[in-house]
Amino acid sequence: MNRTLLIAGVGYLGSELRDQAHAAGWSVIGLSKSGEGDTIACDLTSLPDLTAVAQSLSPAQQPDAIVHSASSGRGGPEAYQAVFVDGCANLLRTFPQSPLLFVSSTSVYGQTDGSTVTEESPAHPDRETSRLLLQAEDTTLSAAGCVVRLAGIYGPGRSVILQRFLNDNAGIEEDGQRILNQIHRDDAASAILHLLGQNTFPAGQLFNIADSTPLHQIDCFRGLAQLFHKPLPPTVPRDLNRKRAWTNKRVSNAKLLQSGWSPRFPDFLQAAPAIAPSLSSGRNA
Repeated sequence: MNRTLLIAGVGYLGSELRDQAHAAGWSVIGLSKSGEGDTIACDLTSLPDLTAVAQSLSPAQQPDAIVHSASSGRGGPEAYQAVFVDGCANLLRTFPQSPLLFVSSTSVYGQTDGSTVTEESPAHPDRETSRLLLQAEDTTLSAAGCVVRLAGIYGPGRSVILQRFLNDNAGIEEDGQRILNQIHRDDAASAILHLLGQNTFPAGQLFNIADSTPLHQIDCFRGLAQLFHKPLPPTVPRDLNRKRAWTNKRVSNAKLLQSGWSPRFPDFLQAAPAIAPSLSSGRNA
């Protein structure tokens, strides 16, 4: 039977999820703030906007699942409150019969000791933005939804680490022992689709979506230097003002692997050569 997926936020990740879902036989309804392409213009922070979308759908178009994959548009706490906290609440209120999967971030783990974090690990971030993500997670989970926490996403046209390295703007923080956790965009989309394709929706569950090879920063740059025949970046102080906060932890994807999913790109260094030509020179992705 044909199933309908509503993707709220057809951006970098959402567009790949849409394409993979189409290929898997889903009917897809995409929402975006701009309404570009084949998406429906809708502001998730506006309950009237979502109500209008719901009223425009036929009974056959009622979503079997919803994915909230909208971004904050690089905004601060106000944007996080509106897009994530209010956005999740609005989706749940508008489509009470449709299970919600919320795309969160591993930035909610505030660990700085290099320890391995699983879905059972405490999440006590020091940034207000990450605390708002936790609030949106709680809203979703309390309504029998599912939450996925994404590591740093990269893929075609986007990799902050590789972009800065190739543009000679990268730096190795102190001894380079901080651990980098990443996930390829295509793998993030396939993991979400895998969870939605289970016989039973993973209600109330939380999953980390990360690749299988967390890397110490120094090892990442050594690998890139070898791959691209460039010198190592210079040593710099810790970047305590980075958007995702300064943390140092090893994100485990064991629970997701145990569910039957496996990444196509388990190691960032293996994927980097194919990503490099897609990056625009002279700017950070």
